[in-house]
Amino acid sequence: MNNKALSRTILIVLSLIWGSSFILMKQGLEAFPSDEVAGLRITIASVFMLPFLIKYYKIDLRKNLKGLLLMGVFGNLIPAFLFTKAETQISSSLTGMLNALTPLFTILIGMIVFKLRVSKNQIIGVSVGFLGAVALVVYGNNEHDQTKSMIYCLLVVAATICYAISINGIKAYLGQLNSLQATVWSFTLIGPVAAIYVFGFTDVVTHVQQNPSAGHALFYISILAIVGSAISVVMYNTLIKLSGTVFASSCTYLIPIVAIVWGLLDGETVNGMQIMAAVIIITGIRLINFKGKVRNES
Repeated sequence: MNNKALSRTILIVLSLIWGSSFILMKQGLEAFPSDEVAGLRITIASVFMLPFLIKYYKIDLRKNLKGLLLMGVFGNLIPAFLFTKAETQISSSLTGMLNALTPLFTILIGMIVFKLRVSKNQIIGVSVGFLGAVALVVYGNNEHDQTKSMIYCLLVVAATICYAISINGIKAYLGQLNSLQATVWSFTLIGPVAAIYVFGFTDVVTHVQQNPSAGHALFYISILAIVGSAISVVMYNTLIKLSGTVFASSCTYLIPIVAIVWGLLDGETVNGMQIMAAVIIITGIRLINFKGKVRNES
């Protein structure tokens, strides 16, 4: 399989995995508070990756530390908490639609921080995407408290900004590490932080012992952690190195569709304005990827 075909295959698989992540978070929230779901997700993913450290323990940590921290903290740790907190007030399908903002922030952060040049189409695409984002936030699904719904939508927006920082950081600082090395070490750095928090500062043990739904919720959190975090991050890093940051972040074309399907199957309501806003965002992403690629400033 050539690189182009491999990139497209990874893109589709990642879209299915991450599009399903939002409903898995929702299932975890049935038994645990949002911070416990996030802490357990990162802890379980880190434990799953730990055996690989035996093979990949030899790296130049000082040289790669900045990239690994950007990847671990902004690509996994912070978004895990932001997404689960958001889903306490907004639907999983709306969260998945808002996640489509990632490519827009990837372009902006690449341009502002990493001095990447962008085309006219990409600038137009970012503008169109933000119009869709504003509409999606305004037409959030909490009809009883629109202000609260907007605030929790903004948590998802913040998570997509974190993803964009991570994506650009991986491309800029971790090119010399293979995908598995980078993933192992990023989770090695953030795993203890999550574990100390969830087991030292929350009531997760009590909830496991007393909540009859805890086992069911832990099963879904484990799938979220192992497949939606650990394995998918390895795949995503591979995709970035094969095809670049903008193509990699464009898996958000399909993520909202998968999230909406899961939401509808779970009885969530998706209104026409939300769908229209999501289409506007995806149109913006299409413009970003239409002709011309991001180039490094010479």
